[in-house]
Amino acid sequence: MVFTGNEGSGYWYGPDGQLDYSAAVLKALRDYRSAETAIRRSTRDSMGMGETDILALRYLLRAQASGKQVVPKDLSHFLNITSASTTSLIDRLVASGHVRREAHPSDRRSVVVIPTVESDNEVRETLGAMHRRMMSVSESLSAEEARTVIDFLQRMTQALEAVEQHEGKKVSSPAS
Repeated sequence: MVFTGNEGSGYWYGPDGQLDYSAAVLKALRDYRSAETAIRRSTRDSMGMGETDILALRYLLRAQASGKQVVPKDLSHFLNITSASTTSLIDRLVASGHVRREAHPSDRRSVVVIPTVESDNEVRETLGAMHRRMMSVSESLSAEEARTVIDFLQRMTQALEAVEQHEGKKVSSPAS
C-alpha cells in the first residue's frame, strides 16, 4: 500500500507516531469520491447534460438492456421527482435526441420512454474507457480481496444510511 500526501504532516499518524490506517482508508475513500465527482462533471459537460439527465439516461439504458419498458412514472419514482419535473426532463432528453416517446404497446393512455441508439453509443464512447479501467482494477482483486472490499463498502453504506434514518432524512439514492 502506498501513501502519499499528508503522511508527513502528522495528520494521518496516531499519538504513537504510527500510521492511522482508519484515517488513511477514509482519505482514500474521499479521494476516490473526488475523482468520481470530477469525472461525472466532465461527462456531464461533454454530453451537455445535467446530473439528473445523466441519471435518467443511465436508468433508461439499463432498463432497455434488461428488456424493461419505462413509463414516465417509473422515472419519477427512480429519480424521486414530481411528474411535472419528469415531463420537463423527458422534454429535454427528447429535444437533445437522447430519448424518444412511443405509444405504450398495451396501454393507449400511456407512453414509454426509449433511449436512442445514438445516446447509447454516446454513453459508451464517453464512459467506455473509464469503465474498462475500473473493471480491470476490480478484476485484479482476489476473491478474498473482493469480499473484503464489498463488505467494507456495504458497511459504509449502512453507516451512512443509519445517519440519514436517525436524522429523519432518509434519502433515496438514484445513482445506485
